[in-house]
Amino acid sequence: MNATVIQVDHAAVGYDGRPVLRDVSLTVTAGEVVAVLGANGSGKSTLIRAVLGLVPLSAGSVTLFGAPQRRFRQWRRIGYVPQRLGAGSGVPATVGEVVASGRLARRGVLRPAGRADREAVAAALRAVGLADRVGDPVATLSGGQQQRTLIARALAGEPELLILDEPTAGVDAESQEAFARALRGFLAGGGTVLLVAHELGPLRPLISRAVVVHEGGVCHDGAVPEPAGHHAEPDHDHVHPHCDEEPAGLWSI
Repeated sequence: MNATVIQVDHAAVGYDGRPVLRDVSLTVTAGEVVAVLGANGSGKSTLIRAVLGLVPLSAGSVTLFGAPQRRFRQWRRIGYVPQRLGAGSGVPATVGEVVASGRLARRGVLRPAGRADREAVAAALRAVGLADRVGDPVATLSGGQQQRTLIARALAGEPELLILDEPTAGVDAESQEAFARALRGFLAGGGTVLLVAHELGPLRPLISRAVVVHEGGVCHDGAVPEPAGHHAEPDHDHVHPHCDEEPAGLWSI
């Protein structure tokens, strides 16, 4: 039986007195690729942030690699990819510098980069297809290439678990395919993945389980739901899993 990597038990999160997550439980075991699906505002990104400790729980608990989240210190074991890099902020970092920052949790801030660090950065850039852009300013990349840079930064840290918040949202087809290839390589090395998605595209064959969040609660935990009706048309790439209690028009939000 595979070891439990993430354990969420009866978690609740609220903002300004408004509940966002209600009594959510989730288990992710080693080697799984679990996709958290749901409409905008359903609470799926909040769930990811709660797992990482970026938002506080008002009830329940989170365990990471067998340790209570509040006492977990081995953050080098986790790679996090947020939705956007924010390269327009004016920070003049190159692709290589951004990806190299993914090694800091593993080697420490004070120790200079060594051969293992340089090799890990080069391997991560190759994995996402950006080896030829290592010296380019991140601000000159397309949105999809910037997202691939974030994924390379996470991979450079050689984590055991990747947590990704809508990694392919709004990016070009080439970058989606590059991400799928990189993820396939990560899984081949024994990695575990928890990701938030609104559309799966090339990632769909890699997903082992889907968790659907609706109005702050989990309403499905199992196989990836199949699109239905016009959602199943060839040019419709969004995943629209439906829960029994969902009102009509939910997925147009």
